[in-house]
Amino acid sequence: MAQHTGKVAQIIGPVIDVEFDSAESLPKIYDSLEITMEAGNILILEVQSHIGENTVRAIAMDSTDGLSRGVEVRATGNAIQMPVGGEIYGRLFNVVGDAIDGMENLPKEGKDGLPIHREAPKFEELSTSAEVLFTGIKVIDLIEPYAKGGKIGLFGGAGVGKTVLIQELINNIAKGHGGLSVFAGVGERTREGNDLLREMLESGIIKYGDDFLHSMEAGGWDLSKVDKKVMKESKA
Repeated sequence: MAQHTGKVAQIIGPVIDVEFDSAESLPKIYDSLEITMEAGNILILEVQSHIGENTVRAIAMDSTDGLSRGVEVRATGNAIQMPVGGEIYGRLFNVVGDAIDGMENLPKEGKDGLPIHREAPKFEELSTSAEVLFTGIKVIDLIEPYAKGGKIGLFGGAGVGKTVLIQELINNIAKGHGGLSVFAGVGERTREGNDLLREMLESGIIKYGDDFLHSMEAGGWDLSKVDKKVMKESKA
């Protein structure tokens, strides 16, 4: 299928309107668009709505500094993809699936990736039984137990221990249940990614191998010492 292209019609911060030649060439909602910036990097957009007959409104996944009207935009025909499989254990990715931990990017096309927007499971596939998720934190398990498959919100002021509690949950889920955890930082929370990675390495939840730990203890951060085989044993 031929790749459709459009042009930037309007830029308001991270919100970008893209105009295409005709309604037939409009990308679908949640499809990703690509712009090659002057510096050579690729800016990814995600279509949020159709406005008018041949225009879409999209959200930029990175800074739009230096972008101008009239720049060519390519429709990929697919949603934003994330890498999947055992290779992602212990890795850090940004919102478009590119590695941000200093190591190589992983393939995310075909069987190596999945779109970030997927259909919800059918109702008959869901479990209707209520079951407690034992966290290993006694005050939670006794006073306010968490339900498996449920959603939990932690509210509190700055510095009261919300992130510390999440880190303890990640640790206990890995060691007590043999489960895997995904930590997603949104907005200001992304600053904790580096500290969280270091703490998970020290606790053994994420494994980079003994050689890397020795370099970290010496104050270094030598990614060439990462043991890729050991990293697959990570629980986050």
